[in-house]
Amino acid sequence: MEETKMPLSIARLDKDVIRRQVSDAYAQVARAETAGDCCGVEASCCGVSDDAQINTLISTRLGYSAADLSRVPEGADMGLGCGNPRAIASLRPGETVVDLGSGGGFDCFLAADEVGPDGRVIGIDMTPDMISKARGNAERGGYAQVEFRLGEIEHLPIADGTVDVIISNCVVNLSPDKPQVFRETFRVLKPGGRLAISDVVATVEMPPELRNDPQLYAGCMAGASLIGELEAMLIAAGYRDVRIAPKDESREFIKDWAPGRGVEDYVVSATIEARKPLT
Repeated sequence: MEETKMPLSIARLDKDVIRRQVSDAYAQVARAETAGDCCGVEASCCGVSDDAQINTLISTRLGYSAADLSRVPEGADMGLGCGNPRAIASLRPGETVVDLGSGGGFDCFLAADEVGPDGRVIGIDMTPDMISKARGNAERGGYAQVEFRLGEIEHLPIADGTVDVIISNCVVNLSPDKPQVFRETFRVLKPGGRLAISDVVATVEMPPELRNDPQLYAGCMAGASLIGELEAMLIAAGYRDVRIAPKDESREFIKDWAPGRGVEDYVVSATIEARKPLT
């Protein structure tokens, strides 16, 4: 199968440099005690804090309910994300779910409530500080069916064909090799398994001064791919029933991620759904 080419603007940025920038930024988030300690952009998916009131406000803007926020361990909701992937995941009892870029475990714990004690939830994150934070939250919350594994989403530490659903919240845009992410998710899904993620997508090509800004990349903006490019990547990986639904209303909170930079003219939040064929 022919490999989908990476957009030239992303290819110019060294992959290892991007990974280090992103990992360092999110390590700071995991340790942060005050807002804005992370990467210099306000209220973005990486410019958040351990302030519960701030994070509650952010999460309710993203589509989570008060009930969602009240039933997770304290500290799990870090205000990270650009949507609510569980709203499209249709999780069922007994399913195995993987969360790409699980952070403090917020979406994992909510997913655990839906799959129940017979289900399983695996959070993947490449930042040791986040893994430590999430494991502590799981222990405090008594989530026996949830585990967290250190790893990159381009190289998932999961066996072939063992997962029912993959969720993710504003993480795939951070990868410098998105085609590989989709190949990996396809590999670990069972036949008929489904992908249900929220992410940031580009509606038009960004100018170079935004696309190649490391802070905007770590802030979930500069790494966004065009909708057509994402569709092509998913189909090339083997997915079918691909649906990408941009949310224009998300520009209202995205403009707060980098005030005065105009990123909201180029990117929006979107839901991305796809299915692995049965055969």
